[in-house]
Amino acid sequence: MVEDSLYQFMNEVVGGVDVGFRRYLYNEIPWQERMIGLVGPRGVGKSTMLLQYIKDHGVEGKYLYVTADNLYFSHHTLVELADEFVKENGTHLFIDEVHKYRGWSRELKNIYDGHPSLHIVFTGSSILDILHGEADLSRRALMFKMPGLSFREYLELFHGIESPAFSFEQIVGGEARVEGVAHPLPLFRSYLKDGYYPFGGGQWFHQRLQQMVSLTLDVDIPQYADMRASTANKMKMLLSIIAQIAPYKPNMTKLAEQIGVSKNNIQDYLVYLERAGMIGLLRNDTGGLRQFGKVEKVFLDNPTLMYALGEAVPNRGNLRETFFFNQMRVHNRVSSSSESDFMVNGCTFEVGGRGKGQKQIDGIENAYVVKDDIEYAHDKVIPLWAFGLNY
Repeated sequence: MVEDSLYQFMNEVVGGVDVGFRRYLYNEIPWQERMIGLVGPRGVGKSTMLLQYIKDHGVEGKYLYVTADNLYFSHHTLVELADEFVKENGTHLFIDEVHKYRGWSRELKNIYDGHPSLHIVFTGSSILDILHGEADLSRRALMFKMPGLSFREYLELFHGIESPAFSFEQIVGGEARVEGVAHPLPLFRSYLKDGYYPFGGGQWFHQRLQQMVSLTLDVDIPQYADMRASTANKMKMLLSIIAQIAPYKPNMTKLAEQIGVSKNNIQDYLVYLERAGMIGLLRNDTGGLRQFGKVEKVFLDNPTLMYALGEAVPNRGNLRETFFFNQMRVHNRVSSSSESDFMVNGCTFEVGGRGKGQKQIDGIENAYVVKDDIEYAHDKVIPLWAFGLNY
């Protein structure tokens, strides 16, 4: 029998969740599928979205939400819980922060195979790899990755300003706009500093963000990669170096010397930091497979992290490039450009301020200048903030 305390916990947290704002992924996830995995960095709203779905669709006795670090699992397994839940005619099991449960992938596989009528949704750290571990869930679970807030989502959550998402083609065509907002730049500046995370704003926001980063480096990555504390400290040193100089073209040998590890370790550390939502790696388009291309530039993941981890007032040029890369890579194919700053879906982009000219893109087909500090698009010039309306 499923313990009453689990239902009581679910009812309390579901009752307290706000359904006034929903992340863009809410309506993109096929919730009817048998197994869904939702991964992403800490603090982007994965748990909230699960609770919102239960509040919208949950049926008493049919839905159950648990967190993988609940004391219940100190003397029960996930498989035992699923067995009892199905016996009581439960149909939808939601498991939050599954990465905190040892052997999670093997047990989810067993639950999936043993209970064909049960729908399972789980969340986990973005560092998780469903191909890594004791069981391969790739053929069973549909995986979705949740980034932080887009500029569009920030406007709705923090300012009550609703806007549809615009496609890449609409943005480069100069069609992106926020109805009712004649001057978006002040709002855009606020977004860059405080707007990427749903818990943004408030006096202690950057302190909370720094604590979240520490947990990612001290707990999430070491737990996944089975690291010793001394190795985790090397990772912290690497992120600290990146925070001061990103975006930049990495010198793997120099980085290895700076933190006292081998060059091969640096490659692994960068991938771990990227998966954990701490940095972004801009690669070339080698053989048409961007994910396997050479790393051409290292960024902090988003502008808000730049304010929290780097200088008090980050370099404006670095902020611009970081924002563009961060927002575009969610729905688009982004790689480095040998002629300019970025290639996105076969188009070339040069990113700069109001004074940026078009000389850099002269003679290049499907090329655009992306300017900060302007409000509207014209010809081949597009305002930087418009790229924040893509999701």
